[in-house]
Amino acid sequence: MAPVTGRCRSAHPDDPTPCVGPVAVTVLDSVGGGADGCEHHAARLLASLDGGRVYPLPDTPAGAAIRVFTAAATLRPFCWAVGPH
Repeated sequence: MAPVTGRCRSAHPDDPTPCVGPVAVTVLDSVGGGADGCEHHAARLLASLDGGRVYPLPDTPAGAAIRVFTAAATLRPFCWAVGPH
């Protein structure tokens, strides 16, 4: 399957799901590398990282980072590769 294009930077190339909402947060890995993303893909990315962190971007809806953190806690790492999307 070809990767979906035109999505936020948090979307993994093998994840076939579209973005949900605007780019709202930055997800950082354990060494400080980061990607901005919609809440949907940011949660999927955060769930797939060890030691990841999430921060809201300026002027995003209130609670965006908390929603991403909470959603990530319910997801398996690389959920697009191991189960239903």
